Amino acid sequence: MTVHFIGAGPGAADLITLRGRDLIAACPVCLYAGSLVPEALLSHCPSGARIVNTAPLSLDEIMAEIAAAHAEGHDVARLHSGDLSVWSAMGEQLRRLRVLGIPYDVTPGVPSFAAAAAALGTELTLPGVAQSVVLTRTSGRATAMPEGEALENFARTGATLAIHLSVHVLETVVETLSPHYGNDCPVAVVWRASWPDQCIVRATLSTLETAVGAEMERTALILVGPALAAEGFDESRLYAGDYDRRYRPVGTHPRFPEGT
Repeated sequence: MTVHFIGAGPGAADLITLRGRDLIAACPVCLYAGSLVPEALLSHCPSGARIVNTAPLSLDEIMAEIAAAHAEGHDVARLHSGDLSVWSAMGEQLRRLRVLGIPYDVTPGVPSFAAAAAALGTELTLPGVAQSVVLTRTSGRATAMPEGEALENFARTGATLAIHLSVHVLETVVETLSPHYGNDCPVAVVWRASWPDQCIVRATLSTLETAVGAEMERTALILVGPALAAEGFDESRLYAGDYDRRYRPVGTHPRFPEGT
């Protein structure tokens, strides 16, 4: 028996890995975070599967469901939205599973920031503009931010920021970032990225609060940084005709001669 933690993607039912889909189809028990995981994904569950929406359950109740499946020898598909490596509450479940001696594995999923960038048709790292993406959030009721991870600290880097779970404190975000990025810095808010009712707002830090509608109260991602609207950036050396690389030797003395 194994508990398969599966990243269910950002929302669109077809943005799930083949491995994740196949694991769901093979598990007689499926626990899914119903507040964020689309029910369409449950169509992959086998006939007669026990399907449990964990949104109203406590951690103790979730672990009880897993323990019961383990006692019966049933594999479990545990679905979380996006990718499990960030803000998934997977870590606390894995810790308990290790104590209980219940096997598990992890299948990654498409993260929300990647879905948002795709919706915008934007590369978040452009040569000479930004080469880092910071995934962060502001403090919330469920989890406080460590002191060293204050938003202004990340803003000082000038990197592209992907700010999660923070659209409800938009005024604070704007006030914090404006001194570092400038009022004209491009910003995008993507609400329910990849869902059928996805909504995109493009603005600058100075116009963002006016542009964002009241419906964007949750499941919205804020992207900030010059890369969101840059046009005069350098082209990557990777595909330059005179760039000597292993798969395209250039010059009389290439670094990687053909056949090496």
